[in-house]
Amino acid sequence: MHSPEPARARISVIGAGPGGLACARILQRHGLAVTVHERDPGPDARDQGGTLDLHADNGQIALREAGLLDEFFELARPEGQEMRQMDPAGRIVAHQVPEAGELFKPEIDRGRLRDLLLDSLLPGTVHWGRALDKVGGPADGPRQLHFADGTTVEADLVIGADGAFSRVRRAVSSAVPEYTGVSFLEAWFSDVENRHPEIAELVGPGSAAAADGDRGLFAQRNGGGHIRVYVIRRVPADWTTVSGLDADDTDGIRALVLDEYAHWSPRMRRMITDNEGRYVDRPIFALPVPHAWEHHPTVTLLGDAAHLMPPLGVGVNLAMLDAAELALALAHAATVDDAVRTYEKTMLARSTDTARALEGGAEHLLAADIPDFDAQPQG
Repeated sequence: MHSPEPARARISVIGAGPGGLACARILQRHGLAVTVHERDPGPDARDQGGTLDLHADNGQIALREAGLLDEFFELARPEGQEMRQMDPAGRIVAHQVPEAGELFKPEIDRGRLRDLLLDSLLPGTVHWGRALDKVGGPADGPRQLHFADGTTVEADLVIGADGAFSRVRRAVSSAVPEYTGVSFLEAWFSDVENRHPEIAELVGPGSAAAADGDRGLFAQRNGGGHIRVYVIRRVPADWTTVSGLDADDTDGIRALVLDEYAHWSPRMRRMITDNEGRYVDRPIFALPVPHAWEHHPTVTLLGDAAHLMPPLGVGVNLAMLDAAELALALAHAATVDDAVRTYEKTMLARSTDTARALEGGAEHLLAADIPDFDAQPQG
């Protein structure tokens, strides 16, 4: 099949995360039609996660191409760039405070970023409740998208922006994410200035981290008076089952973790004991390095679907840069095939270099050394 002109192509994005939505927004700004399919039943179906720092040299580039950079700055929190490194006693051992007017990597809650991108799209762009089962059809197209509800959609280009366990990835690659050996246990705190003033003071307006070589804590200020804390541990992926616990046994999990952090100060242990509601287990996975695939003119990947790495502040930034470069390639290429080749040539080289630099990086989150403040967890 001859590859169509992008202006005549049926383009389907799978996944309504920041990368997929940014790609759709930039395509629409250049007059290209696109449909986004998202498995969630609606935009408010679930919590969108913590806070993100969008960097001037990647994430903000995508927002500029999307025509949303000024609106982003209105919503972002520049003060969130402050970072504190502590020891297990709660003493600050390193402190980075942004200069006045610093906007290199301001923070924004995932939910607010998603709403910004959703509101910028043409009505009806996102089709909710569309869980992809598989991508069928010949490699040169057209492709068939088979959804869990039994429906099928035909597409000339399928863009996999569907995250770590991407269904689209299976159409071009046999690679699967591997457990890194490190897991995050997420705890939430709300109205922190009134309900958790000691934790609010400890964390400050941005982020605070501590580690002892075997375990760590990472706390992030979110918007609306919220803080999320990530308890970072080297454990089996099924550690709750091995310990005879389940995800809803909050008291049992708390007791187990408190025992592991017994030598940490009571001040620091408040970030384990005082959480509101249940913990959320987040084992950290990564794709093998390097991850590449044989070119297909009708399927490509961006973000975690293409290059899942440890959460060290690059994931969403790379996903949005991928989105911008792919959308711009489609806007300026003669055929969809040409655009995909152009995009993948740059993206695969960049992601391979970054993935190699971050390989094993989840272990760095447990190191007691003075940190590289540019390599911190991303919520």
